[in-house]
Amino acid sequence: MWESLVQALCLLLILEGMAPFIHPGRWRKLVTSIATVKDQQLRVFGLASMLLGLAVLSLLS
Repeated sequence: MWESLVQALCLLLILEGMAPFIHPGRWRKLVTSIATVKDQQLRVFGLASMLLGLAVLSLLS
């Protein structure tokens, strides 16, 4: 189980690192624009992404 968790975290780091590596200027603009989003909108987006991830994992299992 721990090995799978570490593998998932490593994959997350790889995916998260691709955007600033490939398009650093666009990534910087995205981070700047995210800083202006209201907390409630970020929470809704976070919840939606967690639920989507959970749904996909349950479909794959």
